[in-house]
Amino acid sequence: MNTHPYIRAYLAGVFFPTLGLPVMLAGFLVLRFVFQVQFPIERGLVFPLALVPSVWGLWNMLWLALRASRPIPAGLHGAILPLLLLPAGACIATSLGLLALGSHGVTWFQSCYVPYALIAPCFLAAIAGYYLVWKYVVGFLNRTLGIA
Repeated sequence: MNTHPYIRAYLAGVFFPTLGLPVMLAGFLVLRFVFQVQFPIERGLVFPLALVPSVWGLWNMLWLALRASRPIPAGLHGAILPLLLLPAGACIATSLGLLALGSHGVTWFQSCYVPYALIAPCFLAAIAGYYLVWKYVVGFLNRTLGIA
């Protein structure tokens, strides 16, 4: 019997971001309907919500494939993912007109300005968060499913 380790790796990878989707949707609904936020958040929110779980699953499959030749801890492997997601997301958002890059910061939806000095620590926090989630949650799921 074939145990399908790559399917199990994909499912372990998509588990955590899929659980986060309802929380993000609830946050979006609160912003939109309770606080009456007027800029079009949904234009920049739907695509990442649909893409990120699949990327996590594929990234975990890549970890499983590379584990035989280059053993790397799951946490470190997961911490590399934001280094790929942020530039890709910024490129897509810029090409769709959702993000405008300036000399001192970025402007989202032509109304929300965020300085680079705020983006840098948030990005470092995202890397640390990804490391912890991949080390403890995805690593636990990989061990539970017998692929680690």
